[in-house]
Amino acid sequence: MHVTTGTPLAADSGPPIFQWKWVDRNADDIVQRLVEHISLTGAALGIGLLVSIVLAVVSLRFRWSYPVILGTAGALYVIPSLGAFAVLVPFFGLTFVSAMIPLATYTLLILIRNIVTGVDQVPNEVREAAIGMGYTRGRLLWQIELPLALPVVIAGLRVAAVTTIGLVTVTSMLGLGGLGYFIRAGIQTATPNPTMIIVGVVLSVALAVVVDLVLWLSERVLAPWSRKVRAR
Repeated sequence: MHVTTGTPLAADSGPPIFQWKWVDRNADDIVQRLVEHISLTGAALGIGLLVSIVLAVVSLRFRWSYPVILGTAGALYVIPSLGAFAVLVPFFGLTFVSAMIPLATYTLLILIRNIVTGVDQVPNEVREAAIGMGYTRGRLLWQIELPLALPVVIAGLRVAAVTTIGLVTVTSMLGLGGLGYFIRAGIQTATPNPTMIIVGVVLSVALAVVVDLVLWLSERVLAPWSRKVRAR
């Protein structure tokens, strides 16, 4: 009896986890989703910052209102993002507004607290000198206190930006795009596409790192004195 010998067939390892060909074929779509993600993040931060400045000014003018405003912002912050979107969709539909209200709301607690804290940290002798030079209360706030509070404000903005970038991925549930689209589509396909998931996750993390770095550099340019204070 003869025994037939031969090399075993190589096991089929299947397609690779990450496929560069898919990235090349969908480069335009990736750029579009990235721009959408940046646009949603920028809009949320811009609206949140404007509202936070107004509420912080009210808090600084009427100190009794600060715990109320901060407590309300804190209560809104702990609402789950999907729950907030679900509540708004029946009123505004799957629209930009439904996504923007929660995204901007989640920035308020961080930004209001940092703006008020930054202004409170301005030395009293600086205020007294400005008042002695004839500065009104409003002029003192906008021209002296807020500029000196800039390092603390930007620190809060960095935290809010990174948080918002992560939350924007959830807006894909509303069909508003962003990098979360790839994560959702990669999971929901009949055969999960790990390349899509990796692209969505990696670009979201990379965007958060880049935005944080840009804001950090902005602080060093706009508030160079803060480096000297920390170096002491």
